Amino acid sequence: MHNIFSRVNNVSALLSSCVMGLLAAIAVMSMVSSVFEAPLEGGSVVVTGVTVVPGKGRQHKYEHARVEFEIDSDLSPLFNWNTKQLFLYLDAEYTNAKGVKNAVVIWDRIVRRKEDAKIHVAGRQKYAFKDLSGFRDAAATYTLRYNMMPHVGALMYGTAGTTNGTVSFPPMINHS
Repeated sequence: MHNIFSRVNNVSALLSSCVMGLLAAIAVMSMVSSVFEAPLEGGSVVVTGVTVVPGKGRQHKYEHARVEFEIDSDLSPLFNWNTKQLFLYLDAEYTNAKGVKNAVVIWDRIVRRKEDAKIHVAGRQKYAFKDLSGFRDAAATYTLRYNMMPHVGALMYGTAGTTNGTVSFPPMINHS
């Protein structure tokens, strides 16, 4: 008593339920497998120079830090069947003159292939690094962090390298 349309509807409903169940199983397995992965080791961040110069905005004066650094890290162990891309970023964590703890991203890069996952960068920051209260008597810790974006599953965050100790900000250079 069933016509052809009701039979096609039943078969397509069964197939779509099977596909959804398979996708759910893959998502759960990828999340479980990411819990057991070993943390990344062996990366290094070296700050080769920091200068502080005055800056002036529309309403406030501020201090602008210029940071030169070297990054050396092998991120290829993070690439597997489920890795879509990696978002790398170098952040500076410091406490300013008013006692406020800050974390500022000063450099980033997107890595889409395993062949590009060996990072060797010697350069300077990409983004402005400024503080209204100043960098006087402050020191920063620079950390290379990553965000792994999978094809299926949750985002995974981690650390790929950090400086040995803190790096002090020098006195501001006055341009007269």
